[in-house]
Amino acid sequence: MALVCVCASALPGAGTERGPKPRGSAARTVVDAPESEARVIVKYKRDAVLMRAASAANAPAQHAQVLSARLGLTLTDGRTIGSDMQVLKARGLGSKALADRLAAQDDVEFAVVDGRKHALAVPNDPLYAASASTNPTVGQWYLRPPTSATIVDATSVVSAINAEGAWAITNGKRRVVVAVLDTGVRLDHPDLAPKLRPGYDFIGNVPTANDGSGRDSDPSDPGDGVTSADVGVISGCTTAEIGSSTWHGTQTAGLIGAATNNGIGMAGAGRDVMLLPVRVLGKCGGFDSDIQAAMLWAAGLSSTPTANPYPAKVINLSLGSTGVCSDSYRQVIQQLNAAGVVVVVAAGNEGVAVGTPANCPGAIAVAGVRHAGTKVGYSDLGPEVAIAAPAGNCVNLSGNCLFPLLTTSNSGDIAPVAGEAGAIYTDTGANASLGTSFSAPLVSGTVGLMLSANPTLTPAQVLEKLKATARPFPATGAGPGVTACTAPTSVAQGSECYCTTSTCGAGLLDAGAAVANAAILNANIDTATTSVGLATPIAVDGGSSSAAAGRTVIGYAWSVVSGTDVAALTSANNAASATLQFSAYGSATVQLTVTDDAGATDTTQVVLTAPSPVITPPASSGDGGGGGGALQLGWLFAWLVGVGATALVTPRRSRR
Repeated sequence: MALVCVCASALPGAGTERGPKPRGSAARTVVDAPESEARVIVKYKRDAVLMRAASAANAPAQHAQVLSARLGLTLTDGRTIGSDMQVLKARGLGSKALADRLAAQDDVEFAVVDGRKHALAVPNDPLYAASASTNPTVGQWYLRPPTSATIVDATSVVSAINAEGAWAITNGKRRVVVAVLDTGVRLDHPDLAPKLRPGYDFIGNVPTANDGSGRDSDPSDPGDGVTSADVGVISGCTTAEIGSSTWHGTQTAGLIGAATNNGIGMAGAGRDVMLLPVRVLGKCGGFDSDIQAAMLWAAGLSSTPTANPYPAKVINLSLGSTGVCSDSYRQVIQQLNAAGVVVVVAAGNEGVAVGTPANCPGAIAVAGVRHAGTKVGYSDLGPEVAIAAPAGNCVNLSGNCLFPLLTTSNSGDIAPVAGEAGAIYTDTGANASLGTSFSAPLVSGTVGLMLSANPTLTPAQVLEKLKATARPFPATGAGPGVTACTAPTSVAQGSECYCTTSTCGAGLLDAGAAVANAAILNANIDTATTSVGLATPIAVDGGSSSAAAGRTVIGYAWSVVSGTDVAALTSANNAASATLQFSAYGSATVQLTVTDDAGATDTTQVVLTAPSPVITPPASSGDGGGGGGALQLGWLFAWLVGVGATALVTPRRSRR
């Protein structure tokens, strides 16, 4: 078994930039009580009597008078929202009661409370904001909005992820669980204790576990500090790994989901998402077999050793080693993705090619960038990277770090200091948090928010949205001597460089934009088959289209927008699925528009092609060097009977 090490460790010689310590305003719907006036948003059915009359008169949807007579209420017209939606107001009853009565009308497609939004302050966690009284004085710079899009001077914060923009949409849902597969978590840290689901310790090797037992139900971190005595006892452990405990899992957990807006400590990127601590790393790392077993258990795909009552939708792996993706990791990640679980992995800290399991298909590999948005010297790089996020950097080669990633930790050297006495936060000094191990949790927390806003997103959709909303890397301004990052080689790129999309992923993580994109309606077309004959119908299915949290897809509209001379719908065009049939060879573009109960629409297309068959005549059976021969009738008859066009599916999206 390969021994997998914590990604916060960097090999000596990774470059001149200081890196990890070497060892081997939001908005929320508020219900105002009591209500002085009920307010409801109403959408009318397009074929409703009310709408036909309004359309004939070319008038906006203003139907308070008619509905007042029907309901025996005094309704007043509010503003219109498009051609078939309006606000209706009333006194003497609550908004919810009015919405229920309006929704029961035959003319009404839906009626929802016109809720009030209030701007809320940023979290009240004292370490969140920049302050001369905190250490670091920049506070949680990495969660705030960037100060600029380009590098203006040495203090420009370009790579901050704008978690505030994401929190304006959702604070996260407790039903969303992010598993932290790491060294375990200090369960007694007051900024983590309220956020933890019951986890498990998967370390089977007792000396590595450092807790007197093998696998058990206690995922707390007893410390992973290595002494010279450990080197002689633990197989594969070297003197290079001698050092203090890292409290690595406690640090990654805090970045993902520390208790937020609780008046103490720090804020977590995922705010209200829950954490599942799963211990897979101990003294000198952990074994692949333990990690992979833990991945399956965390996702609820294995009941060994016991069933997990809180399956994770996101798994954070701030760990890795050099090498290619093994078949076992490949298979496990494939299983997780198929079950709808997103796997986020730190790229690594050697300044070389991305290691494993970050380089596995289906994993979201995260590179590390400096506050300025340039690649931090120690971060691994390459085409396997999906996206980049802050990793912490010092700017200076000596003295205290200026831009570390503040997070939860413990004050113990080898063994933990129990309770609040040992509950600390990393700072700018010797315990500064630096590394791609801490970039990945920012992505995991963001994904948790995305799934809170839209729980139907698949891992592929999450990745697509992270990439589509990433901000561009800066290409100038970092100072003399800084050049573009190049493809990785065996020689570490240990100095700052300008990221490219082939070395550091699609761009800089933008949590606000990613969650906003997740919270919208998504039209999606699945095809039942990719091969049909001319006389065989092909099914297209929009049932996997998804709406944002709290909304529902209520309408489907299918159409053939090109290729109507060769194909046509043979079914109803307003159901979740439809059927198309080709009458001649060629291509046809099928379009699906979906509508949710808030009136939002989204459109996607798929191109189906029925190609003409390629006719290959048989070799001539004529004699000698004559010129050609006749086609055999048997072959010609077989071709005429068996000819069938295959439909090749090429997806294409358009966003409305």
